Parts: sequence; C-alpha cells; structure tokens
Amino acid sequence: MDDAEAIGALSALAQGHRLNVFRMLVRESPAALTAGQIADRAGLAPSALSFHLARLERAGLIRSWRVTRHIHYAIAVEGMRRLLAFLTEDCCHGRPDMCGIGPARQPQATEETMSTRPFNVMFLCTGNSARSIIAECILNRIGGGRFTAHSAGSQPRGTVHPLALDLLRNTNHDIGPLRSKSWDEFTGANAPNLDFVITLCDSAAREPCPAWPGQPMTAHWGLPDPAAAAGSEAERSAAFAETYRMLENRISLLVNLPIGALDKLSLQARLDAIGGERTSKT
Repeated sequence: MDDAEAIGALSALAQGHRLNVFRMLVRESPAALTAGQIADRAGLAPSALSFHLARLERAGLIRSWRVTRHIHYAIAVEGMRRLLAFLTEDCCHGRPDMCGIGPARQPQATEETMSTRPFNVMFLCTGNSARSIIAECILNRIGGGRFTAHSAGSQPRGTVHPLALDLLRNTNHDIGPLRSKSWDEFTGANAPNLDFVITLCDSAAREPCPAWPGQPMTAHWGLPDPAAAAGSEAERSAAFAETYRMLENRISLLVNLPIGALDKLSLQARLDAIGGERTSKT
C-alpha cells in the first residue's frame, strides 16, 4: 500500500457513520450483512448508507456482491491487512513484532512442515439436507486425500432432500452414509479437530456457532437454497444441478489453495474471496 491508498482508507474511516459500519462488519466477519440489515442496525436512511458503503468500498475496506435481490457486504480482509501493515511496518526499525503491535514476521509454513493428517472441513447450513450435504460429497471426492469433509445443520431436517439424493446418485457419489445431523455432534470430546468451517446459507451464518474443536478458520459461501425452487420437477432438479456446479467450482478453488504457504490473514482473504466468486457456466 502506498501513501495515497493509505490516506484514502484512513479518510474513509474518518467519519462517524462509516467507522461504525466498518466496525459492525468487522464484528460480523466472516459473515456478511445485507444493506437493509446494516441500515437497520446503524439507523441510517438507505440513500445515506449507499453513499457511505460506496466510499468504504472505493477505499478497499469492504466488498459487496449480489445474491438474488439483495446486495451483501463484508469486510475486505486483504485491504484491512494492507492498511495495518502500512501503519506498522516501520515500527521498531522495521520489526513491529518486537513491540507487539504488528504481526510477527515468522517463517511461512510449507506443505512439508504441516501436519500429515487431512484438513477437516465442516460445511454448515440450517437444515443439512441439500447444500451442505452436496458440498460434503464433492470435497470428499476431489479433495485428493488432503481433505475430509463433514456437514451438519443448526436445525437439521433429519432427512436428506430426495432431489439431492437423486443428483448425487446420478453423479456416482456414495449416498449410503449420508444423513441430516446436528452440529452438536461435532462439539464433543471425540469430535474431529476442525480446520475450516464454511457456512452455505445466510441464516446459519447469522447464528451463534458452537465452540468448535481445533479453533477453525471460518468463511461464508452463501448460495440460494435449491430446496426453495419452485416449478416442475425438472425445474427443481435444475436448481439442484446449478447448486452442485457452483459448489464444485468453489471447492475446486479451495483444494488448489497453497494452504501451507499462506499466512493466516492471507488464507482468510482467499477463503472469503472464494465465497464471493461469481462462477460462470461452462
């Protein structure tokens, strides 16, 4: 970050409403908020809020994406990291870690120095009947032994959606072990240590999560619920196929991340970016 970028970012924050909105999004991270939710919490009229959000986004401090009719906003982790690094990089003669106000300059981990066990990834949605089940199957197939996928729900339906089962059966996934289950199953003493927890629906992202074993990194990859699709059975099946396609694209990006070569903030930024990925049809 150069001086001009830093001045732009600091100027964007030097206003009460914008600072309040930015801190609100920091507290919600890695989840996002819609413009309506931000307006309600901040007590701002939509026109005023749009001005402030645009200013923060131009400064590289927040990012936005559209889901159906709503625009979602979240912090831009990389922009925040760059601003903090700019402010602290010269402290203590270029060693901000010496006084504890900047990130310690530690050697980056490599794939060889990381644990040989697979990364445990939890996919969450409220009902654990469609999106999270599909994501679990995809990652277990393409994870190359480096990832073990799990799925759960905050309010599990108890059964997997029939159209999800049809789709997974037709794409040659083993559906025998699949079941809709509560996230409480993954909080006990015998639960696997989780490395990543990824929410796939906005309602699950807003709920207070349990204390996961392993202190996992979290991200929100919100997707429309295919179970809510209307129309003929063919149209509803097409909604499930589109969910599969979007999840397969995003999970492919996850498995190809150089996880061992990224520091925690950079990895978080990459996970968040995958959630905002606008995957196109191929």
